[in-house]
Amino acid sequence: MTSDLPSVPEILARLVAFPTVSRQSNLALLDYVEGLLAPAGVRLERFESEDGTRANLLAQLGPDGPGGIMLSGHCDVVPTEGQTWQSDPFILRHEDRRYYGRGTADMKGFLAVAIRAMLKAASAPLSLPLQLAISYDEEIGCMGVRGMLDALGTREDRPALCLIGEPTGMRIATGHKGKRALRACCHGQEGHSALAPDALNALHLGADFLIRLQARQEELRLRGAQDPDYDIPYSTIHVGVMQGGTALNIVPNHCELDFEIRNVAGDDPDEILAGIRADAEATAAPHRNRFPHARVEVEEISGYPGLDTSAGAVVALLKETLGRDDPTIKVAFGTEAGLFSDTLGVTSLVCGPGHMAQGHKPDEYVSGEQLSECAAFLDALTALLVKGEASALCA
Repeated sequence: MTSDLPSVPEILARLVAFPTVSRQSNLALLDYVEGLLAPAGVRLERFESEDGTRANLLAQLGPDGPGGIMLSGHCDVVPTEGQTWQSDPFILRHEDRRYYGRGTADMKGFLAVAIRAMLKAASAPLSLPLQLAISYDEEIGCMGVRGMLDALGTREDRPALCLIGEPTGMRIATGHKGKRALRACCHGQEGHSALAPDALNALHLGADFLIRLQARQEELRLRGAQDPDYDIPYSTIHVGVMQGGTALNIVPNHCELDFEIRNVAGDDPDEILAGIRADAEATAAPHRNRFPHARVEVEEISGYPGLDTSAGAVVALLKETLGRDDPTIKVAFGTEAGLFSDTLGVTSLVCGPGHMAQGHKPDEYVSGEQLSECAAFLDALTALLVKGEASALCA
């Protein structure tokens, strides 16, 4: 009976209480989730990190085989240090029909709804599979989910749909930009500031390289691919950190710039990066006659592919199930959906409760109305799997 199941707020309170900041262990949270699902007969499988301190979890119901739906969400959260909260961020607070706590919007609210949906579906005669994937370290470049996806990519029983429950206000998102996080290391020659012209200032190299990045960004804005579904309809290059030097009277020999590429589907990030590497060489080359070791090296820190799902039969089915006919959207933030799409080769979409505008900030929250709408949506999707009438969800 559903009355015997824990409520969504009860599950959410327990999830929030685990301080699963990225790079920290999430095993206690997974123990709790498994303790809920295993007695209901849900099949469970862990995919551990190399050091064994974190893991992905795959929960499965229904028949073995291809088709059906995979729900997915990450359980790691961003830190709270340096933020001023009205209450303990790891104790769920309910006030004015909102649930406050770190990760409520991004994205433990969805996980709480999905876990309860799995518990309800455990007693249903599913004719197609229902899966729930819980990942780690999404907030630091979607790093954790890759091991699980590599393993699942070798199997035949892939879902027909992956639904990633990042906060979209329960609107269906068919796309997001890809991302490459990069670092440029500029190498000059140290010297006394009184003799600065006899040295090569690495900060100057960095500044020259930054100007070239600005020019490349302008080129993308004017002549790159355009996608009007995004608030910023073109690919972007953004420099977030520039640092170097040790003292005012020393010409610095090292400077670093951390920057990123966020590309729309019509631009190839490898081509953009190749152009940036050429800019790096063009920055350093003119100085090598006097300073043979001058160089600007670009290294890739992390990255994930974009998502660009066409609005086909599955999207139409989800809109009908949601009971709304507003247009699909594309979101500014990145998700694991592009990895699900590329690795598993299945239709992947983003739709979940809450809004990213409330995420990552003090007093993060998700509304009760959003959680209820998500619960009704997942119940309706489960009903389709019971009936076996959703041909779009068959492999």
